[in-house]
Parts: sequence; structure tokens; C-alpha cells
Amino acid sequence: MKTLTAARVKALSTPGLHRADPTLYLSIAPGGSKSWIQRVAINGRRHDIGLGGWPVVSLARARQRAFAHRVAIAEGRNPLAEKRAARTPTFRVAALKTYEANRPRWRNTRAASNWLQQLERHAFAVLGEMPVNEIGREHVLRILSPIWTTRPEIARKLRSRIRAILGWAMAHGYVEHNVAGEAIAAALPAQPAVAAHYRALPYQDVGAALAVVAASRASMSAKACLRFVVLTAARSGEARGATWSEIDEAERLWTIPAARMKGGVEHRQPLSEAALAVLQQVRSLRDGSDLLFPAPTRAGRPLSDMTLSKLLKGQGINAVPHGFRSSFRDWAAERTDADHAVVELCLAHQVGSAVERAYRRSDLLAKRRMLMDRWAAYVTGDRARVVRFSG
Repeated sequence: MKTLTAARVKALSTPGLHRADPTLYLSIAPGGSKSWIQRVAINGRRHDIGLGGWPVVSLARARQRAFAHRVAIAEGRNPLAEKRAARTPTFRVAALKTYEANRPRWRNTRAASNWLQQLERHAFAVLGEMPVNEIGREHVLRILSPIWTTRPEIARKLRSRIRAILGWAMAHGYVEHNVAGEAIAAALPAQPAVAAHYRALPYQDVGAALAVVAASRASMSAKACLRFVVLTAARSGEARGATWSEIDEAERLWTIPAARMKGGVEHRQPLSEAALAVLQQVRSLRDGSDLLFPAPTRAGRPLSDMTLSKLLKGQGINAVPHGFRSSFRDWAAERTDADHAVVELCLAHQVGSAVERAYRRSDLLAKRRMLMDRWAAYVTGDRARVVRFSG
């Protein structure tokens, strides 16, 4: 085999590998492009290391790089690991990469933005500019220990986020172990057991609360949206994002697409006459956006996630919008003989195992319609058609 020279490198055109040194090869692609490859054994395994393309990297320069790698291997070092370490991202960069990777699955925009905000408040000051491969258990504990028992919910979420980021780094080969995982479990004391419940009214008080809200000076859109939430037992976000195209008034049906449902499955919710009466009241609010309840000061935008909570708080009502689902659930259990499956499907909950759901073809719409009609009659006292909103 002839020794490869700069002139021969320029002249060669045959696709394949052409040996230049004991471990160095010129690789010529079928299209004619040329690049340098070094073939070495590291810890008993063969590896090909790219050294750059010709002519940007000359023969002489390729030989220098290949020799440096051979020296490193002879000294027991791993040039591939060193090369990877030089590209290791900081924790902040890894956090942004993890955020972008997960954002498509987050339907709640507030939760998505809060994901980074919490890291900004509690983690970036310590970890932000550190390369992820330099982060140790002591750094994670420095963040979590002060709030682990005093602010347990925030601490748990923060650990979950840090763990996810280091999991991303581990998957990409930047770290070998996730130091926010089980490695620190023994160093974190047991957190106080606190049952997390949404503030909810006793179902007996829901009708009075609706009357107070209707008489308030809040915007028509906010008052109507809250009433619709109560009458449909829907989640706040589902109602705030509801559009006229989802409503079939003739069939008294609201079909919520899978993309807007927590479970990612399309849901049909029957509408009582009281719920339809709410829609009649908000026709005058239509602004071309197709939203049922557009924000009064932001044309084409839905109500914010805090609007309904502030409305309740402003009227001295000790509940959150989501809590009315619990009120409905308690009423159905105590005041009706409705089947468990009927009640749960009204709340858009999954019922039964995956096998049971596969064989159940009906969403029990007729039975759910009767139950939602009874709920509307209970909370409105059959006065749904005469309620008027001003705002």
C-alpha cells in the first residue's frame, strides 16, 4: 500500500476507506466528499472517531489529531468521553432542552410556564451555570433541604423537575447517574402527610353561591362562565376554552375535542336547559373568535385561569372553580341513586379497567343527561330561564 500523501489525498476519488496511518483513514463518500476517520479500540471496544472533513482538515492536521488520541488511549484516557465532556451543557441549557422536549404534551399553558419559573426561583441560582456532569447530590440537597418539610408541595415538584432534567442529561450521555433520584432519598426526611383537596362548597350552598355571583358587578363573561362550569360539572379550563363550534343546541350537547381534555379523549357532555339558557345570555358577547366566554378586555382571548377564582373570592365564597365538581359528586352520591359509572362519566373520568373500557361502547349519554338535568334543577331551583347577567 502506498503511503498517503497530500497530493494523493487530493487525487483519490474511489469511494471507501483509504489508510493514511495505523489508525487513520480517509473516507470518500459515493458523492465524492472526503473526511477523516480514526478507528481505535477503547476498553476493548472499537470506535470510529470523526476528525473533520478534507480539505478543511489537511492530512497533516488529521495525523496530529489521530496521534493525540493514541497518546490519550495509551495513558488510559478516553478521548471520546473527553470530547463529549467539552460539549456538556449547563443545567440551565439542559433545563431548556427538557422543557422544549416536554412542552408538546402540556395542555395547560400556565403549568408549562410555571415549570421554568419554579426552577428560576429555586434552582438556577445554585445549579444554573454548572455543567450537568459536575452536579452532585450535595448541590441538589442544598436546594431541597431548606424547603422539604416547610413547603413540601413545592419541594416535591422541584425535585421532580431537577430529576427530569438530569434524566435528559443521562439519556444523552452527559451524566452516568441521576443524583436527584434514589441517591438522595435517605437524606430527605418524611414529609408531613397533607391531604390535598380543592376548596369546595357543600352542595346545599351551591345555589345560593350562584345567586350571589349573578348579582355581582363582575363581567357578564366571567359570571356566565362560572355558572356554565357549575351546571356542566366541567373543569374550568374546558369551559373557558369552549367554542360555539363545539355546541349542538338542537341535541343539547357539548362535544369537547380530545386536544382540550385532561385525559386526551373526546368527551360529550349533555347540556341542561339551564346550561343552554346561559349560552343564550352570552350570544351578545360574540367577538368573532368563536369563544363562548371571551375575555372582556382582550378581544379574541379566553378568560384567564385566575378570573373565576378571583370572582369567587371577591364575593366571599370559600371555594375554587374546580371544587364545584366535588359538590356535584357529593350531591349525586347523597341525593340520587345514579350508578357510579354515570356520575364518573359526567365528570369525564375514566371508569373501569382498560379491558372494560374497550368492551363498553356507550358513554351512557341518556342516563347522564337525566342526571345533569336534575343537578341543574337542584342548584337553580328551576329558575334557569329568568337569570340575567349584567356586566
